[in-house]
This record gives sequence, structure tokens and C-alpha cells, in this order.
Amino acid sequence: MATKKTDDVFGFAAFDPAKLTENFRDLAEKGATQSKDAYAKMKVAAEDAAKTVEATMESAQAGSVTLGLKAIEALRVNAESSLSHMEALLGVKSVSELIELQTAFLRKQAELVVEQAKTMQEATRKVAEDVSKPAKTAAEKTLATFQK
Repeated sequence: MATKKTDDVFGFAAFDPAKLTENFRDLAEKGATQSKDAYAKMKVAAEDAAKTVEATMESAQAGSVTLGLKAIEALRVNAESSLSHMEALLGVKSVSELIELQTAFLRKQAELVVEQAKTMQEATRKVAEDVSKPAKTAAEKTLATFQK
């Protein structure tokens, strides 16, 4: 009887290698499936990020062109205004006429600068919105994906 008790203590009668192998296989399959899912999500996120960067760069380039054209137009208007003023100054016959022309020119230039600043501010605001729109959309999409 004593030998039987020793056999039970040191024996592996309860250990079933088939169950261990099956559990290990299930665990490995679940891990592989989760890894594939995670990889697929990361791949989609990376592709979306690349598209977002591309769209952002295109918007930034288009915005730069728009702002550049507006700045050139403002410079053109200012140059033409200054040349017209210089031509008018050449025809001045008195000091009072000079002061009157100069005052009118400065007032007109001040109004023009305010108008041009408003135009540039609005154009800059629109460009900033256009540039940030792809990133905002991508961030919202990514958040929605991870909230699921």
C-alpha cells in the first residue's frame, strides 16, 4: 500500500499532454488572429495617415499660391497708386495743393491697407481651414475606429 501512495504523489496520472497541446494551440490561434486584426488596423491607419499628409500638402501648396497671388495683387495696386500720386505731385502749382494731394493720398492708402489686411486675413483663415481639414477628418475617423 505504501508504494501505491508514493506512486500517486509522484505520478502524473492527472496530467494529460493532449489537453495541454490543445490549449496551447487554441492560445496560439487566438494570438495569431488578434495579431492579424491589429496589423490590419495599423495598415489602414498608416494608409489613411499617408493620404492625410498628401491632402494636407496639396492644400498647403494651393493655399500658398492663393496667398501669393493676393499679395502680388496688393503690391500691384499699391505701386499703381503710388505712381499715380507721383504723377499728380508733378502737376502741383502751390503748397496748399501739395498738402491737399498728400493728405488725400495718405487717407486713401490707409483705407486701402485696412481693406487689403482684411482680405489677406480672410484668405489666410480659409487656407488654414483647408489645410487642417484633412487632418481633422482623419482624426475623427481614427477616433471613431478606436471607439468601436
